[in-house]
Amino acid sequence: MPLDKYQYMSNVWRDGIFDNKVVFCTGGAGTICSAQVRAMVHLGANACIIGRNVEKTENMAKDIATARKGAKVIGIGAVDVRKPEALAEAADRCANELGSIDFVIAGAAGNFLAPMDQLSANAMKSVIDIDVLGSYNTVKATLPYLIESANKCRTDGKAPPPNGTGGRIIFVSATLHYTGTPMQTHVSVAKAGVDAMAMSVAIEQGPKGITSNVIAPGPIADTEGVARLSKSEGRDRSAKGIPSGRFGTVKEIADATIYLFSDSGNYVNGEVLVVDGGQWHTQTLGNNQWQYPDFLLSGGTVSGVAGGKKSKL
Repeated sequence: MPLDKYQYMSNVWRDGIFDNKVVFCTGGAGTICSAQVRAMVHLGANACIIGRNVEKTENMAKDIATARKGAKVIGIGAVDVRKPEALAEAADRCANELGSIDFVIAGAAGNFLAPMDQLSANAMKSVIDIDVLGSYNTVKATLPYLIESANKCRTDGKAPPPNGTGGRIIFVSATLHYTGTPMQTHVSVAKAGVDAMAMSVAIEQGPKGITSNVIAPGPIADTEGVARLSKSEGRDRSAKGIPSGRFGTVKEIADATIYLFSDSGNYVNGEVLVVDGGQWHTQTLGNNQWQYPDFLLSGGTVSGVAGGKKSKL
């Protein structure tokens, strides 16, 4: 059964603005990325979502397709973004079955909580490989299709794009590395790399008509990340430390996605769009649920959350 529209996008967008366009999204079965894709599908696009879990990815694709009658959404599971050949095959299948790749969302990511002295080299490498190398592989696999789309959709800003918009990529990042975040060294390093990559893509591929931007979500309610990486009893306290006074919603990330992919985002390139209610400006003020620096000095292991350090890492 289709979700209520306002759960995944605002009412300000005109239906059909992405008619006949195709979205390719890694991490597409996740809470945030699925909302991004669902909003695009609602507005006319078809989509291909990529994930590691076959059942979860295929079921999410079917669910997203309910956003618009006649929508085509492919779910390709068993794809590890760290393997370039797997992503290349997925991109080729997407383009062959749906006709093109006009928009890309690089959203696959890994995370858990651990201080640096409990963080193994393998754990560090795993997160960097998923976030940074995975984003790079996503770009490489889809770039030929994005260039083709961009060539059809160029605009001088004085008239609407002749074939709608296309040739655009969004990297899903974070704000952890702006001020530094305890127990998130691995993710902070990885997301800083993702941000740098997005800027390089903008500089190198911009002359070909491609735009490359970053969306950096803050804490988003009812997502896997918040559920795994925070204690339920501390979330109300954390929300009070956000200038907007609450956690965000997936709808607000989806709205940012529509903006960057739509005609209104034509001249936005090489930018980071932070959607966090101002949270990163206050994240050093002691709102963390593991008291700084006492917890780090204690040598304790993170407990009480699903995303704590795994002993095998």
